[in-house]
Amino acid sequence: MKKIILTGDRPTGRLHLGHYVGSLKMRTMLQDSGEFDEIYIMIADAQALTDNFDNPEKIRTNIVEVALDYLSVGIDPEKSDIFIQSQINALTELSFYYMNLVTMARLQRNPTVKSEIEMRGFANDIPVGFFTYPISQAADITAFKATAVPVGEDQEPMIEQAREIVRKFNNTYGEVLTEPEIILSDNKVCKRLPGTDGKAKMSKSLGNGIYLADDPETVKKKVMSMYTDPGHIRIEDPGKIEGNTVFTYLDAFSTKDDFDEFLPDYSCLDELKEHYKNGGLGDVKIKKFLNKVLERELEPIRKRRACYEKDIPGVYEILKKGTENAKKTADNTLKEVKEAMKINYFDDDALISSQALKYGG
Repeated sequence: MKKIILTGDRPTGRLHLGHYVGSLKMRTMLQDSGEFDEIYIMIADAQALTDNFDNPEKIRTNIVEVALDYLSVGIDPEKSDIFIQSQINALTELSFYYMNLVTMARLQRNPTVKSEIEMRGFANDIPVGFFTYPISQAADITAFKATAVPVGEDQEPMIEQAREIVRKFNNTYGEVLTEPEIILSDNKVCKRLPGTDGKAKMSKSLGNGIYLADDPETVKKKVMSMYTDPGHIRIEDPGKIEGNTVFTYLDAFSTKDDFDEFLPDYSCLDELKEHYKNGGLGDVKIKKFLNKVLERELEPIRKRRACYEKDIPGVYEILKKGTENAKKTADNTLKEVKEAMKINYFDDDALISSQALKYGG
């Protein structure tokens, strides 16, 4: 069986470090590993419209921003097909069929959906499209017969719901769909990077993110204003590591090379943490170190982005080609689904012949 990846992001704004360590960095590693036969990376504009239906221009303008972010982190259009969700009609049709396999009660129990509804303050005014987006996501995954889905930890309930839909469909109509596995980062911190304000999650809507496209001065400003330990007032005061955003980011990004080059007084992060906990280490020093660590990571990303920004029509050509390739795959899966469900009326010669015999035609 082929090894296939499907993953993606909603184009509601530029992508940030949370996206990068949560899935983007892993995508490039998986892409370059040579272990996968096909890789599809989706710009989920249709899904984004479920809670931005009154502002389609926001989605429209951010398509290219997300594409630039993908290309800047190393997604290679020669190895991965980047495509736009709304341009694949088969995904909408698959979603419609899958709706019969899921109950309202099951959707209401999905913790990711519940969390997103609460965050957006929908209360009882939940758009149906938004409420059913786990079904849409299952259609996205199964259309490409993805065997693996690299996503952030918060998406785990969504992948489980997709598996349930696959099992229900296959049990009802025969073995057609592929049950996907989730791929999470090995670094526990990377599974859910907090915002710069210390909130549980870095989020575009909360405005607490560091974006891949941020210039050096913007990154520095955000790092220097990061949430640390509110009780660590003086340098000599003992500090807390738990819940300290700066150390969380260092857990996610710093390497031995960073210490050798930028902070040679310390051999490793554990030594830096120990000094902070015992007192005698100021927040400004560790923030300056973190800024250098992040700059090392972001500089090549910015350079690649700048190259692609010079040829935006070329970026759209990459999206067009990727979408055409994705459409062929999704259309083929839809054909198999309709055959299994026996709703391929005009292609079913046996059906037509049996009906002709029945009526003597």
